[in-house]
Amino acid sequence: MSHSKVTIVGAGQVGATAAFTLVTRNITDVTLIDVAEGLPQGKALDMMHARSVLRFEPRASGTNDYADTAGSDIVVVTAGIPRKPGMTRDELLSINSRIVGDVVARAVGASPDAILICVTNPLDVMTDLAWKRSGLPASRVMGMGGVLDSARFAYFIAEATGAAIGEVEALVVGAHGDAMVPLPRLSTVAGRPLTELLPAEEVDEVVRRTVFGGAEVVSLLKTGSAFYAPGVSVAAMVEALLAEESSVLPACVRLEGQYGVSGVHMTVPAVLGRAGVIAVPELPLEPTELEALRASAASIAEQIAALESAGD
Repeated sequence: MSHSKVTIVGAGQVGATAAFTLVTRNITDVTLIDVAEGLPQGKALDMMHARSVLRFEPRASGTNDYADTAGSDIVVVTAGIPRKPGMTRDELLSINSRIVGDVVARAVGASPDAILICVTNPLDVMTDLAWKRSGLPASRVMGMGGVLDSARFAYFIAEATGAAIGEVEALVVGAHGDAMVPLPRLSTVAGRPLTELLPAEEVDEVVRRTVFGGAEVVSLLKTGSAFYAPGVSVAAMVEALLAEESSVLPACVRLEGQYGVSGVHMTVPAVLGRAGVIAVPELPLEPTELEALRASAASIAEQIAALESAGD
């Protein structure tokens, strides 16, 4: 896999963590690009200094020129401002939409055959914008929210049940934000549904911690937002897309009728592989779960409409 090329736009905490994970796990070569002169070059050089210690083969490089990103198999967009304490994902809309629109045009211009992964918040709306600005087929544009949200859910499930993290399979769907939909009934510990293992009020608390997991990190850090878990979640998606065999991951993809939802990008389990989004199999949701998922979709549609009406 190391002969593939991945470009990460934005050499901040998330982008750099993703890059470091990808090279140290021998997944792919990475080019970091950023508007800040020296920043991507310095971080890439620092990573390469770790090469003899960790014995990895892929190379990391840094640049400020999109010409150096040409021919990328995957482009990951992390560019944008992070959420600050007290700031909602919605408040990021106007600033990050301009940034994402610009970098997507440049990156796709250099790598027209690439698969695009959007990480910038508000995730679902930015993924939709990236798809529209890129001109790429929907199968080659997706967002990273579901892997991260499901990972947070898995952590809180393991903490609440005392289970080993390897025994936990957790799933979150819907929007990446307050309208996300953790699915306790379809999340398991050693094959048993969470709803059978904990009383309802404890399940509710695990769900609440999951929904506000990102905000909790933001409030603790005081400046900046989460980057370790988002970074490795990006790497997991890249690894799935570069693998010879397809795999199922929760990803922010465009829905066209699945779950009765159309015309929005939202997290659901998707089959990912070399061609991008290969299929979107539907989960067997109960009426209350389906209602929550559709409400989540409606909240995303409202944000997309707000962005379009603002002229962005």
